[in-house]
Amino acid sequence: MTNEKNTSFYIGVTNDIIRRVYEHKNDLIDGFTKHYRLHKLVYVEQTELLTDAIAREKQLKNWHRDWKINLIRKINPDFRDLYGDFA
Repeated sequence: MTNEKNTSFYIGVTNDIIRRVYEHKNDLIDGFTKHYRLHKLVYVEQTELLTDAIAREKQLKNWHRDWKINLIRKINPDFRDLYGDFA
């Protein structure tokens, strides 16, 4: 969650995207997203297996910022908040 102007991205795994983003948007969970006020969902990937999701999470967390921005732009060039597409 972020917009391109933010300096940070949050990357995580969940089995309930609506609940998880709601928690982040409303600062219900102490931690990274609350501290940096990251409230926009700008990119989502879905996997069948939890192990695949965790492996992808680790991979993306090791990417350079520019790689992440380019990945997001392919799907969401305006860095629009995608939460409404799920809620």
